[in-house]
This record gives sequence, structure tokens and C-alpha cells, in this order.
Amino acid sequence: MFTGIITDLGSVQHVERKGTEARFTFATRYDHTTIAMGASIACNGCCLTVIACGPGWFAVDASTETLAKTTLGVWRPGTPVNFERALRMGDELGGHLVSGHVDGVATVADVRPDGASHRMTFVPPKALVRFVAPKGSVALDGVSLTLNEVEAETFGVNIIPHTQKVTTFGLLRLGDRVNMEIDLLARYVARLVGND
Repeated sequence: MFTGIITDLGSVQHVERKGTEARFTFATRYDHTTIAMGASIACNGCCLTVIACGPGWFAVDASTETLAKTTLGVWRPGTPVNFERALRMGDELGGHLVSGHVDGVATVADVRPDGASHRMTFVPPKALVRFVAPKGSVALDGVSLTLNEVEAETFGVNIIPHTQKVTTFGLLRLGDRVNMEIDLLARYVARLVGND
């Protein structure tokens, strides 16, 4: 489990394609001596398992399903990546509960200044529209965000200067794609009322 509070902004260092799968090596500021083999790290919102690490880097494997259902399939060396280490019991829950299981890919439809912040509008996959609600939560590229407005086929969020600086959101442009995870509560409420 994660909280959607990014603790490092790193990048893809190397990509090794292995058939329909891939191994990614990431540049990071995390202290490698604190990363256990098999640890979970959210990479732009995707929960991935550490299979190797060293000073300034760690590596993960991504399955065919992950590459097909997320933005990882188009990552290349230099791609910036948001990182979050797994939540530990007793840690502060600063965002919202995030599983690291991406539901789909949303597209940036609009970016405009709003004071020192930026208003961003996203187009989610049609199947996920019903899971978003004003003032609800969503994780985009692993970042916990509050939904400001929800329209028939889009939703908007406000990106404060701090978030622009410490995550990939300061780099997003019109047409860019982001990994989207709906709120866990929305997922289970839909299941309970039979609308899944």
C-alpha cells in the first residue's frame, strides 16, 4: 500500500526488453542500503518489485500486462518517474490509500495557470468516469490528488507549486498520458451496489 505522496523524482536509466516484458533500471536518490530485495516501490503509480539495487539505482521487472495497461510500455532512458516507497504501519497517511494497481491511462486535455498553481484537465478511460466525483481522490502517476470538477467525460485537478516541483506534474503537457488509479472506496462501493 501507498499514500500517493511522492518521496523521490527519478528517471529511467536503462530499459532491457525481454520479449513482451521489460526490465527497468532507475536513477534514484533513495539510499540503496535501505531497499530490500523484493521491496515494493510505486513507479508513476505502478507497484513494482525491486530485483536489484546499488548506489543511486534500483531495477524492476515489468510484465506484459503492466506494459500493456500503463504508460510503462513507452518509457525510455531519461523518462522522469515519480517514486514512493511502500507504506509502513505507523507512517503518516498524508494522501489517500493507494494500492499501486493502475486502472487505466488518462490523457492531459488542458493545462492553464491558476495563480501560482496550474489547473489540469484529464480525459480518463470511459469505463473509469463513473468512479470520479468532485472532492474525491484519484492517483495520477502515483500522486494523490483531489478532484476539483467532474464533467461528463473529463475531470480537473489543481497542481500546487510544490507538486509541480517535486513530481512529474511540472513537466506534463497537452496530450501526455498518465497512469490512473481510482479511489479504493469508489471501487468497492461500485462492487457492493452491483455496478462493476
